Amino acid sequence: MHNFKELIIWKEAMGLAKSVYQTTSSFPANEKYGLTSQVNRSVVSIPSNIAEGAGRGSDKEFNQFLNIALGSAFELETQLLLAQSFGFIEENRLNALLEQLRKIQRMIDGFKKKLTKRE
Repeated sequence: MHNFKELIIWKEAMGLAKSVYQTTSSFPANEKYGLTSQVNRSVVSIPSNIAEGAGRGSDKEFNQFLNIALGSAFELETQLLLAQSFGFIEENRLNALLEQLRKIQRMIDGFKKKLTKRE
């Protein structure tokens, strides 16, 4: 069992969630139950699954939750690209978010490999 609050990937994912929520607050009101909701759910899923996996009893179980977190990260990437194509996010803001997101994707992938070696 890991203390998720000490994991750098969890901290990074929490920072991304804050950045994304700040960004979606400026999305059009008619997107509240559409893309805004989807983006926010995806970004919240990343640190949530890292935390849930950290609380599991084995590295194998933790790895399964990291897979879910990674899937949510790729889902979020797609949604952010859609939001930019609809004109909801400026390109410079999108690039900053994608840079954060890709860093987290690499970190999750690296952590998964580390856990797999320990199994």
